[in-house]
Amino acid sequence: MAENGASDKRASAGPERTSARPEPPEGTPCWVDAQLPDVEAGKRFYGELFGWTFDEPEEGAVRARLDGEPVAALVRKTDGRMPTVWTVYFHTPDAVAQAGRVRAGGGQIVTPPHPVGDQGISALAAGPDGAVFALWQPDRHPGFGRRHEPGTFAWAELYTRDTEAANAFYGDLLHDALFGPDADPDFGRAPLAGVFPAEMPPHFLVHFLTEDVEAALGAVARLGGRVRVPPFETSYGGVAVVSDGQGASFALLQR
Repeated sequence: MAENGASDKRASAGPERTSARPEPPEGTPCWVDAQLPDVEAGKRFYGELFGWTFDEPEEGAVRARLDGEPVAALVRKTDGRMPTVWTVYFHTPDAVAQAGRVRAGGGQIVTPPHPVGDQGISALAAGPDGAVFALWQPDRHPGFGRRHEPGTFAWAELYTRDTEAANAFYGDLLHDALFGPDADPDFGRAPLAGVFPAEMPPHFLVHFLTEDVEAALGAVARLGGRVRVPPFETSYGGVAVVSDGQGASFALLQR
């Protein structure tokens, strides 16, 4: 997702609504996508690493599935100035209202709320520290078909220089998902300095679950990716930070 601005025509593939599901609390991580220069290369990498299969491309994006259920999307970058990144989407029933809360809390709206076909309404935002994330108001496409299983989304960690300020901003913005009566958070905050070099900008790191992080690291290397941070322990499991062959970073999480 572009940290220096993105077109409101940015492609995004979401999962189709196949059955009625209860709506998650506002602020729940509900989707992830990767902005890549070469989607076909991304399909080879993630298909081998996680066992994903892929739908036919649609407007530069392909939907990834695991055992037939949607788990992520790979999106072709339309501007070479855009970063090659994984982006997390947070559920909202009202993207316009939530965008207003982002601004009121000191964040920015990079791309205002806009419809993505008949899938839903998307907005690209940044927190006060500059970390970029997205909002998703579903229509036909509610979010993950599977998660918390090997090869699927398991966690999003915000690495920031000021965790207290982040707690204040996101604690309000994502209050229901973090503190509501049915809260089961998939989102944490941590200081950058504990894991990354001082020059690394604040960012969200998408985590995918794996049964064997060491084996997954071997697969990443074999497929042309890189290990960015070797395995370390967190309060939510063992984590290693890697990147695919095009430079999009993500984490492998073993619980």
